[in-house]
Amino acid sequence: MIKDKEVKTAVSPFAVRENEVKVFDGKEGFASINQVVFKMDMGYINELHIKALEVVNEFSCVTSRQVTQVLNKRNKLEEIEPEKRQDKVSKLLEDLTKSKVLARYYFESGTGKSSYRVYGLDKLGTYILKQRNIPTTWQPTDNIKAAYELKRKLAGNQVAIAYMEKTAAFSDVDANILLYSKKYNVKFKPTGGLVKFKNGTQEIDYVIEVVRRNEDWQNAFATKVQLYSDFYENFSKNDAGFSELPQLVFVGEDIQHLAEMFRVIKQITAVLKDEQLYFTTDLKQLDDSLEDSISIFEQDLVTKKYKLVNLSLDVLKPGENLNESANTIKVDTKFNPNMIVE
Repeated sequence: MIKDKEVKTAVSPFAVRENEVKVFDGKEGFASINQVVFKMDMGYINELHIKALEVVNEFSCVTSRQVTQVLNKRNKLEEIEPEKRQDKVSKLLEDLTKSKVLARYYFESGTGKSSYRVYGLDKLGTYILKQRNIPTTWQPTDNIKAAYELKRKLAGNQVAIAYMEKTAAFSDVDANILLYSKKYNVKFKPTGGLVKFKNGTQEIDYVIEVVRRNEDWQNAFATKVQLYSDFYENFSKNDAGFSELPQLVFVGEDIQHLAEMFRVIKQITAVLKDEQLYFTTDLKQLDDSLEDSISIFEQDLVTKKYKLVNLSLDVLKPGENLNESANTIKVDTKFNPNMIVE
């Protein structure tokens, strides 16, 4: 598997290209659950396939590399030689795609095709998950999402996985956290999910909002900012399960994009204070250390102009991770009312 430091690019692979479209690259035709059951009975689809399926379900849409990173970090690939793990995961995902358990896509624009494929759930995959009492929020409309929506999620996954791999304080991730705006009476989902840290006795939550430069992105972003502004202004203890307000982190395609996002925020709200808004970019997640990956916009008291200033955050320091969530007992299971627990 290619390591982050070996990725050489000046533009994020998850940045939006002009006239970009999502192209289906999965299995055509019909497949039945009976065919999948037969393959599982024969061992053609085994427990390792299911582990890969669980990661796709958890993160909504992922690349093969991202699945490998998560499984590797959660010690699910220990029996496979390190240099063969990426190939093995690619084969698992290929098997699931051929069986129509997963759907697969690539991106295409005037500059060509993406060098990676994106995997998401398909209907047969939900049957397997439900049989194992694994909650899933998948619905058929998920498979008609636009290219920028998938790239937004992929970039959010990249941030969460970077925190998972590179920070000592990482505790857990919830890629599907929901917040609630009391003023507008609407639930909304941070596009990058929630990352939890535990630094000594201190628990810190990062809510990740990923923004892409798709058509008319400023208006869509302005709407999201209004929801965040209301959530933070009217926050009460235990809203969305938080005992304290989470830290809001905005992820842009590049530095210029961060400035464009900040201008939108300043036009929309005065509730979200400058020093409380963290900003980062896709490519900063590729650094060996994330300690200096977060920036804020700071206003010069004389010129009144803003400049981007890097922060050095202890919570993002590298080191041995002592908060592994994979081996701890879950006490906050999300139950499906239609589920029968066996």
